[in-house]
Amino acid sequence: MVQKAQGRRVYKTAQGKQVDLDLLISRNELTPAVGNAKVNARGDELGPGGKIVRKREDLMQERYRQSPSMARESVVRQTPETTEEIQPVEQTTASEAELAEWEEDDDGNFIRKAK
Repeated sequence: MVQKAQGRRVYKTAQGKQVDLDLLISRNELTPAVGNAKVNARGDELGPGGKIVRKREDLMQERYRQSPSMARESVVRQTPETTEEIQPVEQTTASEAELAEWEEDDDGNFIRKAK
């Protein structure tokens, strides 16, 4: 069950104890994360000895500079410019002999007539 106290996230455990997640997060902000990510809980990049090499804000600015948001991008389609005129294709029809070789089945497909 969640209780709101001054905009903070306070959870009540099954044993009745209250856990303030915002306080817990702020206390452990500089603690290195578990695993091989080499970041702390805030997202700062850590170097040798757990020293902060780059802050999270710098990492985020660099990330947004590299890949701008889709809202800023616009798709521009260029129409191909042709200098030569396109000649219409002549319509050809099948001869009567060719049409006589085919018949339409119940499904609307054309099949060769059985000889």
